[in-house]
Amino acid sequence: MTRHLKALSCAALALGFIIPPALAEEKSTWRLFVSDHAEPVVRAIDAETGKVLANFATKGPATLHRSESGRTVFAVQGKADMISVISSGVSMGDHGDHGDLKIEAPSLLEAAFPGAKPSHFVDHHGDIALFFDGEGVARTISEKDVLAGSKAAREIKTTAPHHGVAVAFGDHVLMSEPNREKPDELPVGIRVIDSAGAPVGDVHSCPDLHGEASSGNILAIACAEGLLLVKGGDGAPSIELLPYGEGLPESKSTTLVGGRGLQYFLGNYGPSAVVLIDPTAQDAFRLIELPARRVHFAVDPVRPKFAYVFTEDGRLHRIDVLAGQVVGTLALTEPYSMDGHWSDPRPRIAVAGDSIIVSDPLKGVLHVVDAGSFAETGSIPVEGKPFNIVAIGGSGETH
Repeated sequence: MTRHLKALSCAALALGFIIPPALAEEKSTWRLFVSDHAEPVVRAIDAETGKVLANFATKGPATLHRSESGRTVFAVQGKADMISVISSGVSMGDHGDHGDLKIEAPSLLEAAFPGAKPSHFVDHHGDIALFFDGEGVARTISEKDVLAGSKAAREIKTTAPHHGVAVAFGDHVLMSEPNREKPDELPVGIRVIDSAGAPVGDVHSCPDLHGEASSGNILAIACAEGLLLVKGGDGAPSIELLPYGEGLPESKSTTLVGGRGLQYFLGNYGPSAVVLIDPTAQDAFRLIELPARRVHFAVDPVRPKFAYVFTEDGRLHRIDVLAGQVVGTLALTEPYSMDGHWSDPRPRIAVAGDSIIVSDPLKGVLHVVDAGSFAETGSIPVEGKPFNIVAIGGSGETH
């Protein structure tokens, strides 16, 4: 055999051939992870074919969060006292001038995090913080360790159970400070905890704290009076309040999403409006009124100038975040009234490459909208009541 290989090499050189390395192929893939509103199951679906790749049983209906890297999906089961973790099976290797796309089967990871009333999930540059309202406890762990099967999270306790949040911020952890007199109400501020578990400085006031997001190098936390803006500082994080503008009506944000590619935040502001926030501008807030009450909103990570809002009249709206206005409206579903319980099944939005996906739980379908033409191009039938949805994927070379 050795003699044969030597002979082949000599022949190739003689003919001027160079045997190439393994050929690379450009490939794209997008997967949708969809939780059911009533049944304890998360479905992994191929976004192009609609094929169900796997069903993952959970202990209770789940709210889904994708990690920044897209390698994991966290299924937060608030009523079942459990957080399960799913490997998306999609990962991208950075090779400088190109990325290598690795595609594997999605799978349920060994790492799982039990605890009373889990609520907020925050991924800050690969460091995961999970907050358990029923215990007033945050558990932090890196995504790398989760993928390796570790369950050994660092645990930080507050003074009382409350509806809180934590963010792993470099060597520090930002922890919500409960209302000591009324811990069943929203937190009153943020406390910075160092790597030894000691508090750094005083509590940063943030009455009615609820909602956070990152965009670029800024973390924003929503308060009754404005946003706390957190940046990396000299040693400890730098935190300052950006008060709501005087031109805004009386209200507040309680949910934030962070822009990708452009540094901005999009938040709710009253039932029928959203607010665009440029944290670096002198006039930082721009209110956008909607024609009906807001159901859900999301930013477009692929086309940075666009964000999307779904309203209870069954319409999806496209927002130009540079112009600060709605630039397209598309009727998609029957009306979904915002009257009733806050957790009733209503549509959610995810962006999968060149498609915008909107769940329609009462019809059992996912609507597929072309992001370029902003027209509905198809639908994916899904069993049960498809509710929460996240999209994971990308393009790259495969070898």
